[in-house]
Amino acid sequence: MTTSQSRTPEPVPSHATRAHSFNAAAAQYAANRPSYPPALLDAVEEAAGRTLTGARVVDVGAGTGIATAVLRARGADVVAVEPGEGMAAQFHLTLPGVPLVRGNGNALPLADGIADFVTYAQAWHWTDPARAVPEALRVLRPGGAIALWWNTDALDVEWIAGQNERMSRFFGVDAAAEKRKTAERTDLADPSGRLRFERREVRWSRRIPVDTHLANLGSHSAFLLTPEDRRTAFFTDERAHLLKAFPEGIVEETYDVLLLVALNT
Repeated sequence: MTTSQSRTPEPVPSHATRAHSFNAAAAQYAANRPSYPPALLDAVEEAAGRTLTGARVVDVGAGTGIATAVLRARGADVVAVEPGEGMAAQFHLTLPGVPLVRGNGNALPLADGIADFVTYAQAWHWTDPARAVPEALRVLRPGGAIALWWNTDALDVEWIAGQNERMSRFFGVDAAAEKRKTAERTDLADPSGRLRFERREVRWSRRIPVDTHLANLGSHSAFLLTPEDRRTAFFTDERAHLLKAFPEGIVEETYDVLLLVALNT
C-alpha cells in the first residue's frame, strides 16, 4: 500500500474552485453525507433562548438540504440560500416545494429583519466573515440568533484517528485540524469581534456500510479535486484498512458537532 505515504503536496486549489467542486457531486453528497442529531438543535435553542418551532430560519449554504430537512422537522419555517447550481438542483429533488433562493452568505438576497435564526451548517468557512457577519445581522430580527456548526471527526476514537493520519499524509496537511480551527477560535469566525459566540459541542454517531463511509469521504472537496487515479488508489487502500477494523463491513462514524451561537443584540 503506497497511497498513504508522504509525498510532495500538489498545488492547493483556490477557495472558489473547492466551493464549486460540490456541484458535480451533489447526488453523492446528498446520499452519503451525515445529518445532525436532535441534541444539536436542542443546544441551538438553549443557546438562543427560543424554540425553532414556528421560527423563521434562513439556512445559508444549504447545499442539498441536509440541515434544512432537520430544521423543518423541528417545526421551523425555513428559507434556504444556496449559490451552487448543482447543489440547488439536488436540493429541489430532495425537498420539492421548499423555498430556495440562489445566493451566498456574503450578499444575502433577502430583506432586512426577516429571520429569527440564520444558520450555516458546514458552510461558514465558505464565506468571508467581514461581509457575512453584517449580512447575517441585517437579515436577523433584534434578538435573533446566528448559529454555525460543523460535523468534525472524533479523533479520540482509534480508527478515526488512524484514518485522519493516513489522509494527512496523503494530502500533506492535517485536514481535521484545519476543519476544527474556525469553530474553536471564535476570532476566526468573526475577526471583527461584533459577535459574542457561545460554543458548544455535541457528540453523536451513525452506523453505515464501509462503501457509504468511503463515498462520504469522497464527497469532500479535497478528494473531489484529487486526480482520479490517486483518489481511486487511496480508497482501495482505505477499504482494506477499514475491513480489518470492521470485518462485518459496518462502520460506526463518530462526530463531534462544533456549534457557535451568537445573538443579534
